[in-house]
Amino acid sequence: MRKFPDFRHIRQMKAPMTTLPTKTDKRAADSSERAYTTIKNMLIDFELRPEARINEVQLSRQLGLSRTPVREALNRLASDGFISLTPNRGFFVRSLSTDGLLDLYELRSIIECAAFTRMCERAEDAQIAELRDFWYGVRDDYESREPDDILALDEQFHMMIAEFSGNPEIANQLMSINQRIRFIRRIQVQHVNHTGSIVASHSQIVDAAQTRDIETGCEMLRSHIEITVSATQDALKDALMEVYGTNNAMKGWRREAGKTK
Repeated sequence: MRKFPDFRHIRQMKAPMTTLPTKTDKRAADSSERAYTTIKNMLIDFELRPEARINEVQLSRQLGLSRTPVREALNRLASDGFISLTPNRGFFVRSLSTDGLLDLYELRSIIECAAFTRMCERAEDAQIAELRDFWYGVRDDYESREPDDILALDEQFHMMIAEFSGNPEIANQLMSINQRIRFIRRIQVQHVNHTGSIVASHSQIVDAAQTRDIETGCEMLRSHIEITVSATQDALKDALMEVYGTNNAMKGWRREAGKTK
């Protein structure tokens, strides 16, 4: 008779125990997320001034949080490009510079053209119709709205294109760029001529989307998004005036303008 090996001497393997998150872990995660969101909004609105060193102790007190979640939030913000980390010196608010803004606008143009291309290739007809209906629904009184409303609608329009690309990473990257240039864009929107150009550009982009004309749509996006050196300097000057006040702002603007010559 065939004999089978006796496995009784082998111990039964036990599955590793899964450690469930505790209430303390959840509170720590919530605190870190709250710190991240609050500090990011402060940076977007330039409540923390460009080039300033971030005082972690003071910021912790201001937010009513311990230093641990604040430091975690700052590390995330440094990774996202909102602030910089200098070894042995700490975290610093990024400077407002012409070159930096041009780089961000160039990246935005690249991402949005990729989003439009993928949308034309992948989106359902219903999604294209949704983009059209959204724009036609706000177009007529667009220029008469408050600057913050105009900016919000403009971002929503472009985010719809990114979302309809079918690639969530494209949408995530565009959202991050929008947050980093929002303060400058808010100032640009205050100029009437700029707002008028948004209306014309958006209408042409919608027309190209409906016929899935990738070449025309990308051309319109590039001309709509890309910004000249002179326009960047004007926006930067206005931004510095709003953040610092006229005298200090003019010094900063001359310093930044000199870098591009």
